[in-house]
Amino acid sequence: MPRDKKLIYLINTGLVLILFALLTVFEASGVFTRYSMSIVRLVCINVILATSLNVTVGNLGQITLGHAGFMSIGAYTAALFAKTEVITGQGGYYIGMILAGICAGIFGIAIGIPVLRLKGDYLAIVTLAFGEIIRVLIEYFDFTGGAQGINGIPRMQNFSVMFFVAVICVTLMYSVMTSRHGRAILAIREDEIAAQSSGINITYYKTFAFTLSAFFAGVAGAMYAHNIGTIGASFFNYNKSFDILVMVVLGGMGSFTGAVISATVLTVVPETLRQFNEYRMIVYSLLLIMVMLFRPEGLLGRKEFHITKVVDKLRNKFGKQSIEGGN
Repeated sequence: MPRDKKLIYLINTGLVLILFALLTVFEASGVFTRYSMSIVRLVCINVILATSLNVTVGNLGQITLGHAGFMSIGAYTAALFAKTEVITGQGGYYIGMILAGICAGIFGIAIGIPVLRLKGDYLAIVTLAFGEIIRVLIEYFDFTGGAQGINGIPRMQNFSVMFFVAVICVTLMYSVMTSRHGRAILAIREDEIAAQSSGINITYYKTFAFTLSAFFAGVAGAMYAHNIGTIGASFFNYNKSFDILVMVVLGGMGSFTGAVISATVLTVVPETLRQFNEYRMIVYSLLLIMVMLFRPEGLLGRKEFHITKVVDKLRNKFGKQSIEGGN
């Protein structure tokens, strides 16, 4: 591995650990109340949801409106597994998340193969319909608790665990999207006909991106189920899918950094404005309208914040100073 890449990885790791340390100190010192930490945990879940949808909407360029359906599959899979009490504790929590991701991924393959032949508005409508079908089926079957949902799910509200699960998920998705497979997906987004003529298997990579997105949505659903302790199908309706899509669009379709920032802002702002209960949705809506008017491409567009640029600027700055000092 080149020396520069090692330095970048070390800096990124250091920044993540500093952020984790600051949040931990704020929690221990009482700066962040119990309610504040519940918002932070919700941010971790929404970050995974936003970045996973960004794989399909931003990187693949296909608008899907059924992301909450995959989240619900993950949530119910993890909840049902936890209720069996085959494996308890953190071990059961991790296994439940993996199973949730796998089940959501299987549904992603089953839905993705026929649906991804469509494009544009047709794809959005069909995925919206599939999301609602999943919600209705969950309410129909008895083993899922029907309309009443599932209660008594073992809670896992450990901030450290949820923080690092979110970091690992985002890192894995970003690594895949910057690999050879990710470049093939980006090529399909830019020009599907040109990509196919270049030998890229369109069906395979579309399904791959859709499945990857569904897998991590399932993981986020499992985290949500264990964080709340009770789930119902009504939460995973089309409004939830729209909320996740807004996070992706606001941050910039194709930007993982933008998705993380927008997920954080759109989770914190509504809760901050909760004290202004009569006006908070008006203020929230106006903020979104203002951003879309002045930044229609989103906060970061398709750009990413790369620490390499900061390192290069600092290196050039100090290099010039050392040369001038030597002269």
